[in-house]
Amino acid sequence: MSEQEILVEKRQRVLYITLNRPEKINALTVQMMEDLLSAVHAAEDDPEVGPIVIRGAGRGFCSGWDLTPSPERDRLGQLSIQNDINTMARRSGRLGELWHLTKPIIAQVQGYCLAGGTDLALNCDIIIAAEDAQFGFPAVRSMGTPPTHMWTYLAGPQWAKRLLLTGDRIDGKTAARIGLVLEAVPAAELEAHVSRLVGNMAKIPTDLLAQNKGICNKAVDLMGRTMLQQLALESDAIAHKSPDAQEFNRVVREQGLKAGLAWQNEKFS
Repeated sequence: MSEQEILVEKRQRVLYITLNRPEKINALTVQMMEDLLSAVHAAEDDPEVGPIVIRGAGRGFCSGWDLTPSPERDRLGQLSIQNDINTMARRSGRLGELWHLTKPIIAQVQGYCLAGGTDLALNCDIIIAAEDAQFGFPAVRSMGTPPTHMWTYLAGPQWAKRLLLTGDRIDGKTAARIGLVLEAVPAAELEAHVSRLVGNMAKIPTDLLAQNKGICNKAVDLMGRTMLQQLALESDAIAHKSPDAQEFNRVVREQGLKAGLAWQNEKFS
């Protein structure tokens, strides 16, 4: 496990996992994903761990997947739809493993929680955010759709459409008001607030935590959650074939990520 990009600390029956690429606002890499999932699966088998907290170092929780141009990323735009689905299933699709873990996972969100960062947070059981945190999926403006989908379950269809049809961002207060997150607290109080919450969870036997998380998850699965995640992968793969998505990839490939993001956002400035 890379100690540089993922930090793991166990304290009073709580496992804290910290995304540790603050210079990139904790943009995800494939290795980070592997390390994160390895840490939670190890916690699953550890009788000394109750709840798990996922948080980000520095000024943001997670800015999404690292889009830095690379030969591997250049090839993504050339994949068939099925191969694109298969590739995403091995990446963002694996975030469903957080949902299916028997132990509760709390996302502690400060600063930016964007794109793939929302995929990560929304697959946790509870999100506690700073009031000034920023949530959104800007990639819907030219690149694709969320490859996992919990938006409608948490925020309802109108707010899900409001956010995914514009790519706009909302702050933590708004996210709490619409149900996308459980609570929003002042940034200075975020860590202490989460610590109190998970401290109470840590007092509950793990078998009871598992059963009470499990029955809530089964209720959502009866609403079609598992099938919807597969449909989300397929929707994103189809969206990747749009002319705008192809143009975004060309600009990034030829001029760099900053130029691509500027091209995407210029009409929204």
